[in-house]
Amino acid sequence: MRDLPSLYGIRDVQELNSLFNVIAYNSGNEFNLESLSQESGVDKQTIRRYLEYLEAAFLIKILYPVGINTKRFQRDSRFKIYLTNPSMRCALFAPITFTDDHFGQMVETAIVAQWMHRGDVPLHFAAWAGGDVDLVMVAPSQKPLFVVEIKWSNQYVSNPGKLKSLLKYARENKKKVVWVTSIDKVSRKTHENTELCYIPAASYCFSVGKYSFTGKTTDNLTQFS
Repeated sequence: MRDLPSLYGIRDVQELNSLFNVIAYNSGNEFNLESLSQESGVDKQTIRRYLEYLEAAFLIKILYPVGINTKRFQRDSRFKIYLTNPSMRCALFAPITFTDDHFGQMVETAIVAQWMHRGDVPLHFAAWAGGDVDLVMVAPSQKPLFVVEIKWSNQYVSNPGKLKSLLKYARENKKKVVWVTSIDKVSRKTHENTELCYIPAASYCFSVGKYSFTGKTTDNLTQFS
């Protein structure tokens, strides 16, 4: 709040603070400029500039959606915003426990933060009418290199049929292997001709951080099978 105003000539520090508080509290949520403006009380054009400043300062990471066919939308009217470190939310507000309603968002934030160590990787989320997938890395060919559904739950290990959006996306893109995080369960199952690799969220974070130094993708991480 001191450096950014001096670097970018921001006069209303309170506006920047208000916007960042909204982002931090809702890290991992989907936004558009209209919803951000309503929640923060900051003008939409001003928000555009502030988002650029916050991302340039490595405080946030913005992900844009692809459709079910993994193609980018011509107009990116919606996006997800993540803190680059989930601990910032606790610093601004209050510590949370693993049973808190917001803990799943912090798990998702932690995983995206680990992927940022890979540099400028083409991370997106997939969204279409009636479905979405949390994390997709898109190749230059507009095909998914890997697909991850981030869950803070063990229920999907025994109920893979509940992962309807993930399974539909895998079918549409002929993706044979997809990943699903859990609390502490490890498993591999085939459902509807798709191999579901379940991995604890903490182990997934560790593996992404480790393999950031090797250039491998998570589809190579077979040590958890």
